[in-house]
Amino acid sequence: MAQGSAATTRAVRHLRRADPVLADVIRRVGPCRFETRNSGTHFEALARAIVYQQLSGSAAGTIHARVAESLGGITPEAVLSTPDPPLRAAGLSRQKIAYLRDLSGRVHSGELDLLSVHELPDDEIINAVCSVKGIGRWTAHMFLMFRLGRLDVLPELDLGVRKAVQREYRMRRLPSTERLTKLGRHWAPYRTIASWYLWRSLEI
Repeated sequence: MAQGSAATTRAVRHLRRADPVLADVIRRVGPCRFETRNSGTHFEALARAIVYQQLSGSAAGTIHARVAESLGGITPEAVLSTPDPPLRAAGLSRQKIAYLRDLSGRVHSGELDLLSVHELPDDEIINAVCSVKGIGRWTAHMFLMFRLGRLDVLPELDLGVRKAVQREYRMRRLPSTERLTKLGRHWAPYRTIASWYLWRSLEI
């Protein structure tokens, strides 16, 4: 989904009407530049998420590039057929190698069908990808939002969104997941775009 699409225009219009606090955030942040990442495969997107866990962007990018080079392309077959030493030399921990192998095994066997995953409802996608070791609810939400372009996802575990809500809604402490979920009902069916604006508000 490209920035300035009809869908994002409708989303911004709805959010302005639904929530005066968010309307002010939208005014300060400016035009919506939400975009999905369409390059590569769904498998590569999930593998990248595993590699990037708990690392800074630059360090993760370097390791990800080394892994791709070592494998000759990040595919389930390449991950399953490559022994640990080259992956360790590329910078992956033993734990992340195990996670990548679990993901690869599930995709290779057909247990996790990433070719048709986009046809499923959000909750079923979350359950499917969270069956993989090392992939939790936050990663599943990022996959829904930035890979599949689902517009009504609220990443209630995301620290950035919670910090932005605390600041913009003048809360004394970080909102609980329950409080954030309740607040987010006003933003449906465009909670992804609301979250994008909240993230951007932290940069102002």
